[in-house]
Amino acid sequence: MARRAVLFDLGGVLFRPGLQQFLGSCERDCALPRNFLQNVMFAGGSDSPYAKAMRGQITLSQLFSEMEEGCRQHASASGIVLPPTFSVTRAFEEMAAEGTVNAPLLRAARVLRRNGFKTCVLTNNWVDDSAGRLFTATLMNLLHRHFDLVIESCRLGARKPDPQIYTYALDALQAKPQEVILLDDIGENLKPAREMGMATVLVRDTETVLKELEELSGLQLLTQEEPLPTACDPSDVTHGYVPIRPGVQLHFVEMGHGPVVCLCHGFPESWLSWRYQIPALADAGFRVIALEMKGYGESTAPPDIKEYSQEQICKDLAVFLDKLGIPQTVLVGHDWGGAVVWNMALFYPERVRAVASLNTPYRPADPAVDIVEKMKTYPTFDYQFYFQEPGVAEAELEKDISRTLKVLIRSTRREDRLPFALNFHRVQERGGLLVGFPENPPASKILAGPELQYYIQRFEKSGFSGPLNWYRNMRPNWRWALSAKDRKITMPALMVTAGKDVVLHPSMSKGMEEWIPQLRREHIEECGHWTQMERPAVLNRILVEWLEGLPPDTPLPKISRL
Repeated sequence: MARRAVLFDLGGVLFRPGLQQFLGSCERDCALPRNFLQNVMFAGGSDSPYAKAMRGQITLSQLFSEMEEGCRQHASASGIVLPPTFSVTRAFEEMAAEGTVNAPLLRAARVLRRNGFKTCVLTNNWVDDSAGRLFTATLMNLLHRHFDLVIESCRLGARKPDPQIYTYALDALQAKPQEVILLDDIGENLKPAREMGMATVLVRDTETVLKELEELSGLQLLTQEEPLPTACDPSDVTHGYVPIRPGVQLHFVEMGHGPVVCLCHGFPESWLSWRYQIPALADAGFRVIALEMKGYGESTAPPDIKEYSQEQICKDLAVFLDKLGIPQTVLVGHDWGGAVVWNMALFYPERVRAVASLNTPYRPADPAVDIVEKMKTYPTFDYQFYFQEPGVAEAELEKDISRTLKVLIRSTRREDRLPFALNFHRVQERGGLLVGFPENPPASKILAGPELQYYIQRFEKSGFSGPLNWYRNMRPNWRWALSAKDRKITMPALMVTAGKDVVLHPSMSKGMEEWIPQLRREHIEECGHWTQMERPAVLNRILVEWLEGLPPDTPLPKISRL
């Protein structure tokens, strides 16, 4: 029978150190006899402080109290002197502070999940009412994002190795024992599962565990290629809707808690373009808001072309922040979203804590040359002139939305290329952007399956008029930008260039430091235009490192206590 589910223990497997390793370390640090703390914690068998806490009969604070009293009694009876600074509570707080998530195993869980395995955390855990309970909340929040299921003993009144907790897990997974693999660092916890028919792995070192897991699952988990980060699912994320003014509403999704980071997508995309970044930034301690830009999906698509000028888009974004009660945010944009975030930094700098753009460079407006004439000198921008006449490009792009997206949104990897290369030159002369492409191209490696279907549904709802109207404001955008041509962008800024982007080539970003003194640069050479989807793991590292290095959030001034 094929295996299709993996159960991961928490302490000692996904999170290190494990409880027994931690207790041993505490005994050495406090010069206590070996197994002193374990003897106290497990004294009484099924009625021990540990067993009661794991079943949820007492809370973690009560466990600490019982442990402190038990240590004093055991020390007194054994003639042992406890150090004057000895504290069970402080020891556990230090364990939490110094503990680490086992990143290779978490990555392996992602690979398993992406390949159709159900993944579940099955942990003996306590009800945490201690002063450090935010740590537990944060860790469990992270696990719920990355696993299909999280089962805690304290919620069930049963703990490992009680057989009923394994039966509960099998029922929850709707799996037979022979379909399940269990990873645990305590042999006693594996025995009942093995007797039921599960495959079991005793966790000692990570590399050996991954090899065993590869053999049991039939999947490559030790590959050098970095697995895709966890993506968020449209049906499993919080959606919000902000009325901007009569007839205009912006849709967004959000995740996480902490300083606000707003993500702005480009053409022809969706908030789902950020599906790999949203969980990663939330895990890093940020409140992530991914907008569905005006004209797309569930955001409204007003018919007036002026609604899509950069000036109006930025005004709407300022109102969006007002309505959500967000005074200031970090803005991250890609493609047209990159233009929006640079303009927000120029025109609404008080609302922008820091600004980052993927692929889209910043250039101040040039008053010497009319923007339309200037754009005509760039052959790769010919497609934008094809987009100008309302109705023309719409007819081509809406004829077969699936084909449109499969042609446009592809990576630069050899195995993802179509026989006919996407060419932005002479689009008007050829009579269309998609001319020459197969009628039924294969789905791309970066947008396929349910994600592609979600995109198709969004564009079936909104059409392409709104997205194309962003291109139909060349002169209004230029005139607005001219009013700020001598300004500099002074907040912290990040520019991420992609070596294989044929339209927004890295060379276009040359000299940005003159206008953005605090600019940091990052470059991803093997990446085309769709940076968030083509190289999500690399991009996530870049964004998290930059965000974590920003100056601390300034406390909000207490202007009013009303």
